[in-house]
Amino acid sequence: MRKIKLGGIGVGNMGRTHCRNIKEGKCPEIELVAIADSNPNHIQAMKDEGYENVTYFADADEMMDSGLIDSVLVAVPHCFHAQYAIKAIKKGLHVMVEKPADVYTKQVRKMNDAAKESAVVFGIMFNQRTDHIYKKAKDLVSSRRLGEIRRVNWIVTNWYRPQAYYDSGDWRATWSGEGGGVLMNQCPHQLDLWQWMCGMPCEIRSFMEYGKGRNIEVENDVTTYVKYPNGATGVFIASTHDTPGTNRLEITGDLGKLVVERSAVTFY
Repeated sequence: MRKIKLGGIGVGNMGRTHCRNIKEGKCPEIELVAIADSNPNHIQAMKDEGYENVTYFADADEMMDSGLIDSVLVAVPHCFHAQYAIKAIKKGLHVMVEKPADVYTKQVRKMNDAAKESAVVFGIMFNQRTDHIYKKAKDLVSSRRLGEIRRVNWIVTNWYRPQAYYDSGDWRATWSGEGGGVLMNQCPHQLDLWQWMCGMPCEIRSFMEYGKGRNIEVENDVTTYVKYPNGATGVFIASTHDTPGTNRLEITGDLGKLVVERSAVTFY
C-alpha cells in the first residue's frame, strides 16, 4: 500500500501530538516526511524526540513547493488555518485542518469554496463524530426514536484550564492570536456535535464573562440560549474555570429523552 506523504504545518502542542500518533503507528496509512514551523524551538523539540527521517522547513510555502508531500495537516494558531489550507488546496495537496476552521467566517467560506472547486480531499478535525456514543445519539435523533425534539441542554464545564495553560503560548486566550476563548478553542467539538445531531437553531442569545478567575482577555464562561424553527429550545453552558466540572447532554423529544454524561474530557 502506498502511504500518504504528510507534511505538518505547525508542531506546537496539537501538531506535535498528531506527529506522535503517526510515529507510534496509530495511522499506518500515513508517513510523516516533512515539518514546517517558523519557531526554531518547536523544530528543535521535534528533533529531540527523534524525528530524524523528516525534512524540516522554517517556511510552510517552501515545504508545500518541495514535491516531498501530497498532503498537509494544519495545526497553527486559529487565525492562520484557512490561509494555509487555501494555499495547500491550490497547490493540489490534500488538507486536514485542526479545529476550529478559522476565526473569521469569510475566510472559512473562501476555504470551503476552494475545496469544492478542487479535486483534493479536505477535512476539519471534528473527530468526535466518530465517537460511538455520539454516533448512536445521532442515530436516535435522526431516526426520530425520540420523536420531535423539544429541548436540548448541554453543560460542558469540565474544560478546566489553569493560568499556566494560557501562559504556555503568547497567542493563547487573545483576540489577535486565538480569536476567542472557550467557544473558539475548547467547545468547537461540542458545538459541531450539537448542530450535527439537532440541526441549526434560528435564534441565539449568549451571555459571556471574560477572564473569569484568569488573567486572559477572552470569554471563559458562557451561557447560551437557542430556539429552533419547530419551537424547541436549548441551553449551552461552558467554562474553563470550574473544578470539578460537568459534561452532560440531554436531548428531550416528545417520545423520550436521551442523556449522555461523560466523566472526563477525552478530546482537545
